[in-house]
Amino acid sequence: MDSFSSSNIYWLLSKTPCLGNLHIGLYAKYRMRPFCKVCGVLPRAVAYHKYERVYYRSMCTACQRRGRRQKAPVPRWQLDGYKKKPACDKCGFKARYPSQLFVFHIDGDLNNTNQRNLRTVCLNCSVEVKRSNVTWQRGDLEPDF
Repeated sequence: MDSFSSSNIYWLLSKTPCLGNLHIGLYAKYRMRPFCKVCGVLPRAVAYHKYERVYYRSMCTACQRRGRRQKAPVPRWQLDGYKKKPACDKCGFKARYPSQLFVFHIDGDLNNTNQRNLRTVCLNCSVEVKRSNVTWQRGDLEPDF
């Protein structure tokens, strides 16, 4: 056993229980299952096999049975400290609910979260912005539940 070949590595992996799930480049016999996106502790459930490849669900069976949901991602503009204003920057409409206002990027670059580049706009003004020749782009979309 002076030289290691692929068959020697497979034999070593099969005989050593603690090395069974290790990634050793191309020689890994078994691939580790990814962890659950909700709890991050348990491995994900297998969804199906297709063309000798395994596809996994986004969460483990425990989270799926309990009805847990994955948290919505926080928008980039909110991570950088921008807060929605209580009124529209274009027409001055004062919103009763925060979901009536959206954050738009003036230069159209969604990665540019500079305070001067962001505007809070109401639903009516967002339609006007979309139909006019303005380059504003709507920021990271939030799911509406």
